Amino acid sequence: MYNFLKSVAKNIIPQKALIENEERFRRLLIPFYKGKNNECTICRTRLKNFAQLDNGNLLCPICGSLSRTRRLYKLLNDEFLQSKMFFLDFSPSRMLYKKWKKRNDIHYFPTDYENEFLSDYHYDITNINTEEEKFDLIVCYHILEHIIEDRKAMSELHRVLKTGGKALIQTPFKDGEIYEDYSITTEKGRLKHFGQEDHVRIYSVKGLESRLKETGFNVVVRTFSKDNYYGFTQNEKVLICTK
Repeated sequence: MYNFLKSVAKNIIPQKALIENEERFRRLLIPFYKGKNNECTICRTRLKNFAQLDNGNLLCPICGSLSRTRRLYKLLNDEFLQSKMFFLDFSPSRMLYKKWKKRNDIHYFPTDYENEFLSDYHYDITNINTEEEKFDLIVCYHILEHIIEDRKAMSELHRVLKTGGKALIQTPFKDGEIYEDYSITTEKGRLKHFGQEDHVRIYSVKGLESRLKETGFNVVVRTFSKDNYYGFTQNEKVLICTK
């Protein structure tokens, strides 16, 4: 149902209007999805089911959040985000951006280099234009697989993180070793080899952990279990990096 309704909306409503009024349009879906089987951790809507995308991911039809975004929101609220923190967030989802912006008890720095996401800053992750030891918390989700100079980016994350601070990092993962080939530069080639047109590698968990440790981070790999009620996936990995 969700994909059908989305297709209809795209065909009759201009894209700019869809983006500007996304929340209002999504609320119209509540009667189709309201129930008691599931709940979104972000918008708190109780649903009869999540919308399943073509790749199998479970999306909240009311706020548009993916499984990893819902888990991240819960994880930050439960364990990591505290009052008065300086919080650097790379390319946040629209819903999380709006949630954090409403909080007056944190110093929130949402950033997106290419202006594709809602943001207030435009930091180059390989050359972050701010002083050392500024941030208590950094979220870098699905960013490093886009960055050719990933070691330089990791070094910058380490530089701007306060001693004792935490950085939560996630990318797509594969078994075995990191796969990267910088001779592959076309969108078609990157889609074939790395799974997306703008990716430059696929990390393994151990490979990413090793590079982060080489940068100076202490790293703990957290593995999370499936939760049908919240639509969380099985064996989701998050690397918790401490300086």
